[in-house]
Amino acid sequence: MRLNKLLSEYGVCSRRTADRYIAEKRVTVNGTAAVMGQQADPEKDEICVDGKKIEGRPKRTVIAYNKPAGIVCSTVSQGKEKNDIIAALGLDIRVFPVGRLDRDSTGLILLTNDGDLTDRVLRSKNGHEKEYLIRLDSDLSDDELRLIARGGITLIENRKTKPCRISRLGPERYDVILTEGMNRQIRRVCGYFGKEVLSLQRIRFMNIKLDGLKEGEYRFLSKEETDGLYNLI
Repeated sequence: MRLNKLLSEYGVCSRRTADRYIAEKRVTVNGTAAVMGQQADPEKDEICVDGKKIEGRPKRTVIAYNKPAGIVCSTVSQGKEKNDIIAALGLDIRVFPVGRLDRDSTGLILLTNDGDLTDRVLRSKNGHEKEYLIRLDSDLSDDELRLIARGGITLIENRKTKPCRISRLGPERYDVILTEGMNRQIRRVCGYFGKEVLSLQRIRFMNIKLDGLKEGEYRFLSKEETDGLYNLI
């Protein structure tokens, strides 16, 4: 098996990150620095990342977590506080987040030890839906809602937003469904129209919903949810 795929299946990291680790000479096979595209057999070869041996057998794990504000979607804390998502979960298994929510946002984020799942889900061309509830400091007009839904707003040089679904739930409250994931996209789109996002909560990621999961709590996906997720990708 290619080494980057092997590392992703063992939950070490995604395949893209594995390629970076290999390029940085952080991965060894039988004591020798690995090279890009190398094949390895975990049953026969000693594979190490940063000197730590990869052991056991891969077991696919997917977790739903209701992220509170202040937690960063990183495997490393930022600053003095233990505010990374892994420390917040307190798990003794190796997982990493599928995508991210910014520090101030709350709601559903998935974590997994399957790097292949992460790579497939994050390809925006696949059109995977993510649903959010947002509250603004003032209302969007009907014309602004139509412009947001139509897409074509330039947030990043040479890249425009795709069409999305946005509906008014009440004064200053909206439901938004995206099929892409530009950095801080909803906040930046609303800022384009002079609106500030006061709260942003993700309530659905593809077929996975919060379903009453309290803020700060997590749960392992059921077999039905996991099978549905893999079928969608």
